[in-house]
Amino acid sequence: MAPERGWLLLTNDDGIEAIGFELLVKALHQAGYPLAVLAPSGNHSATGMRINLMKPMAFRGREDLVAKWGLDPHAAPVHLFELDGTPCDTMIVALDGGLNHLVPGVHPQLVVSGVNLGPNLSQDSYHSGTMGAAREAGLYGVPAIAASFTSFDPEGMDRAVDATLEAVANATAVLPIRAPNLGRPNGALDTGYFTAWPKPTTDDRWLADPEGALLDAFTNGDLMLNVNAPGTWNGLWASTRLGVRWYRNAVHFADTNEDSTATFTIGAASVDHAPVPAGDCDAVEEGKASLSSLAVWPQSHPFALDEDLLAHGLENTVDGWPRWLIND
Repeated sequence: MAPERGWLLLTNDDGIEAIGFELLVKALHQAGYPLAVLAPSGNHSATGMRINLMKPMAFRGREDLVAKWGLDPHAAPVHLFELDGTPCDTMIVALDGGLNHLVPGVHPQLVVSGVNLGPNLSQDSYHSGTMGAAREAGLYGVPAIAASFTSFDPEGMDRAVDATLEAVANATAVLPIRAPNLGRPNGALDTGYFTAWPKPTTDDRWLADPEGALLDAFTNGDLMLNVNAPGTWNGLWASTRLGVRWYRNAVHFADTNEDSTATFTIGAASVDHAPVPAGDCDAVEEGKASLSSLAVWPQSHPFALDEDLLAHGLENTVDGWPRWLIND
């Protein structure tokens, strides 16, 4: 008998009908994962963690996509909904009661956001709606993966989907079937892996089992995973941190009429890359899939992860995977 599988909650920022999302839904469905989808109805790229306040947002079932994408709900459960909101809106609505309203009894194991068309590397993490949705899931206590294809041309995106499936398989193998910290029922957990600031030393409790502490952080939504894979992915992985790169000449401006009113457009930038050890940009340039283990909470927050613990996770790997994510 096949082992029981937990529900995956899916979203993205390119919109529910985006090619990367379609490919991911099809692949996860074919792999037999139960899927609940609440994705934006339209494109919300680069919206970061923007949310709509005090504004009703319509949702719609997308049963039409079940047939269009060749999905078989009898083989593995799949529920598709769209929301007239941002990626973060979809997570707030889903995890604050909306998911159980739409599909009673569904309790997610893991959130997957993507696969995004375009890279989410380095400072993209501050702009990305894909990563914003995964981070929002973490704020609600649910482990999450953000996944991106590092090209704006969809040719070759199947490689990023393959990489995402590997990450999902490893994550679901080490996670409980149901996210135990959904809604953070216990508030501020005394975990041992949070920063010890303002104390000058590390919290010694994680030193005895750093891999266990990192897995607990992921399980509780305090650590998220960010996957970036190129179309030239060589099948290898690298455990990374955020790299360093700069967008140059990103702004185009032009006169629009006789009054010389200027319009400004951000995009079509050139990119300068500064190599750093274990950088996500560096891994992708080598043809590897980058897997970054990132703190969900900002550095000054009481739930920020101990920096020495994060460094341990970055340095202790197996075939490019963080050791804590390997199911021995």
